[in-house]
Amino acid sequence: MIKIYHNNRCSKSRSGLELLEKSGKDFEVVKYLENVPSIKELRDIIKLLNIKPIALVRKNEAIWKEKFKNKDLSDSDIIAAMAEYPKLIERPIVINGNKAVIGRPTELISTIL
Repeated sequence: MIKIYHNNRCSKSRSGLELLEKSGKDFEVVKYLENVPSIKELRDIIKLLNIKPIALVRKNEAIWKEKFKNKDLSDSDIIAAMAEYPKLIERPIVINGNKAVIGRPTELISTIL
């Protein structure tokens, strides 16, 4: 089952959702600000994306700038920050089986459908 981690207030996330709707494939929407991913879930997502945790952080968010910017953080610290402040998680994230992408640009989602 395809899964999209979605924030309806984000235009890129809405575009990603629209692309999935047009694909005709079944998918699950995870509103990650309401259903915050656990640390384990974040680790699994990062592994599927094949990235370092910092690459999943929205570094322009005020929370990041106020609490974390310019600090020496381990990967575990960064994942814990995203679990505590899910607004820091880049979006949309689309997972299809053992493949995952951050839908920026939206067209990247097509590569795993």
